[in-house]
Order: sequence, then C-alpha cells, then structure tokens
Amino acid sequence: MFSSQTVSRLAQSISASLLAAFIAAAQGTTTPTTGGGGTTGGGTTTTSPGVGTGGTTTTTGRTPTTTTPSTTTPTSPFPQEMVRPVFLTGKVMMEDGTPPPESVMIERICGGTPKPEGYTDSKGRFSIELGRNNQVFADASSSGGSFDSLSGRSSSSSPMGSSQGVSERSLMNCELRASLAGFRSSTVNLAGHRLLDSPEVGTILLRRMANVEGFTFSMTTAMAPKDAKKAFDKGLDLVKKKKPAEALKEFEKATAAYPKFAAAFFEQGRLQELQKDAEGAKKSYEQAVVSDPKFVKPYLPLTVMAAQTGDWSKVAELSAKTTKLNPYEYPQAFFYNAVANLNMKNLDEAEKSALAAKKLDEKNRIPRISYILGLIQAQKENYAGAVEHIKSYINLSPQAGDLDTARKQLTEIERLAGGVKEVAQQP
Repeated sequence: MFSSQTVSRLAQSISASLLAAFIAAAQGTTTPTTGGGGTTGGGTTTTSPGVGTGGTTTTTGRTPTTTTPSTTTPTSPFPQEMVRPVFLTGKVMMEDGTPPPESVMIERICGGTPKPEGYTDSKGRFSIELGRNNQVFADASSSGGSFDSLSGRSSSSSPMGSSQGVSERSLMNCELRASLAGFRSSTVNLAGHRLLDSPEVGTILLRRMANVEGFTFSMTTAMAPKDAKKAFDKGLDLVKKKKPAEALKEFEKATAAYPKFAAAFFEQGRLQELQKDAEGAKKSYEQAVVSDPKFVKPYLPLTVMAAQTGDWSKVAELSAKTTKLNPYEYPQAFFYNAVANLNMKNLDEAEKSALAAKKLDEKNRIPRISYILGLIQAQKENYAGAVEHIKSYINLSPQAGDLDTARKQLTEIERLAGGVKEVAQQP
C-alpha cells in the first residue's frame, strides 16, 4: 500500500525547515541582563502590611454632586477608576532567612498571566512601579513570552498595565511573586490595594522545589574574590545601560581574576554570541559548565549551538542534562531533546520528551511541539494522531513561516491515514 520510505521522507524536513524556523524565531528576540528569572509555582499567600487595609478616598477637584434622598446611587469601590503610578516595595528572602544569591525577578500575575515588573537588588530588596518596566525580561523558564535561545530568557508580551500606571480595578485579580527557577514563591495579594496605600508589601519567601538539582544561579559566585565580583557587577550594570562592548571587558576581567566564575563566563558567552563570536561564546559557555555543572543557564545556548550544526547526539546529551537538573521549568529543553531523538530515529524517546514539553508548555508558547509530535506519530505510523497534532500546530501558528511545508505534510499524512482506514475496512 505505501512504503516506509514515504513515511520517513515526511520527517526528514525536521532538521532543515522546522528547526531552522524555530531557531530563527527564537533569535528574533534579544534580551539584556541577567539575574532573576524562572517560573515559580504556587505557594502560600502572604498578607502584608499596607495591602488591602483600607485606603484614602480620592477626589478630582470637581464640585461634589448633591444627591436627593429619593435618588438611589450605587456605591462603587472604584468611583473614579483613576489610573496612577503604583509603587510597591518589599524584600525577597530564601526560607533560611538569607537574601537570594542573585537578582530575582518580581512578577505581577493577573488572571494567571505573569508580567515582569522589576528585579531585587543584591540584598533582596525591590522597589517597583507597576506597569512601567516594559524592558524587563523573564528567564527561559518563565511562563510568559517567547523563548530567546541566546540569552536563555523569554520576552514578555503581556498587555497588562501601561506606561501610565494602573487602576484599582485592574488589581482585583492580581498578586505579586518572586520568580526564580527551581523555587516556589509565596505571594502578595493585590486585590483591595488602594492607590494611596502604603507601598510596603513585606517579605516574599522562596522555597526550594523537590527533585530539582540545578540552579539558575551559580554557587561559585559567592566564592568570587572582591575584585572579580566588582568587575562582574559592573558588567551587569553596563549591560543594563546597553553598553555590551564595555560590559564584555568587565566580564573578561572577572573570569581572568577568578577562573571558576561560572556566572561571569555565562554572561561573557552571551555577549560574545550577540557579537557573532560563536566560537568564543561556545568556549565561555563550556567553561561555565565546567566551573559549575549544576548551573543550568549555559546548557540552553550550548544546546542551540549543537542543533544549529546538526550534532544531534550532543543536542540530546545537553538537553537531557538540562531536564535532569530541572525537570519542571524548561519545556524548550524537552523540545530540543525530542528533535534530537527524532533525527536519531529514537522514536520512543522523542515521543516521551515531546509529551513532557507539551505538558510543561500549558499555554502553547512553543507551538512546534505539536508539529514534532505529529512527525513522531507519522514515523510510528499512527497517522490519525499525526494529523491531529499537525492540524493543532497549523491552528496555533497561523503566521508561521513553514506553514506551506506543514500543510503539504498534512495532506500526505491524511492520504496515508485514508489508506490505513481502507485496508482496515477490507473483509
């Protein structure tokens, strides 16, 4: 009826069209800075001083309207829907009472959608203005935005908030949390917060998740000598000021002064990659891994580099290491592992990784996971399943550059599925 060669041919484009498109889309978002980042889970709600403890009624300076006793006027908790800057301050602490080992991102979650708002300082303190920090970026594991393969971060595209501030009503279904991969955060409920309430929200606690071996920060940072740490901090500051060439020099100073400075090697590699020095970047990332094997961040760009050269065994190795270090927060690592195993014809492993990626990517921010699943099912001659997954990809990605390829594959797989059905119906 149909040959295995026909089926095999359907999946061959994964190493060219699918992966190239995914990498191109990922590299379309370049992001600054380090520190912070990661999707944290739920946690215990923290009721903090100054939040939801009343508030002051504001006026606009107009002459009050007199209401006669016969007129019924409903009372609204948001009488004028004023939009103002909302400042919040507080601190983030680990469960042992120490500050986080690196800068941590502060997120506002409204209706389940996270929006990065700012970062903590070296002592865990934060001071943010809601809706103003449009250039804050999440970690690769963050639940918001699109993945950037170079920096291991994802850009937030959430429309929440604005540069003008927020209203009291817009905070009704919101909470504040800290975001650090591998940790769960307590939360601060913002419902009922008035624009003139005290900005202090208290302490947000981070608790280590079970079965997570890796860290998005490096333990070697705390052991760095003073001069190396000073150069590293200066480099981070220069990155924020969009001075990458000067920042790179500071990171090079830091790694020269302390050859085990994994975080500095990662930042050095990221800037080298952005400057198109792929070989230098690869060496820096590899040195970061050697310096601290449990530091997760460098594994992601190394995985992408291996994929770009078609070194599938290396992609499988690096992505598997990432998922072993943190199996909860890196769907893109499972995605790459599925791509690698599909290319190596390890279909069961590919399917396992693709399903794990799909489970973690609850909001379908990596639609090509469905495409991968479709190609895997086609290889396994489960044509009905292949049709379902590829149709899902087409529906989720109406603007994707490889839709023509996907549609042609879908047509061919539907033909094969029809052939299987006809054979099954024969007496």
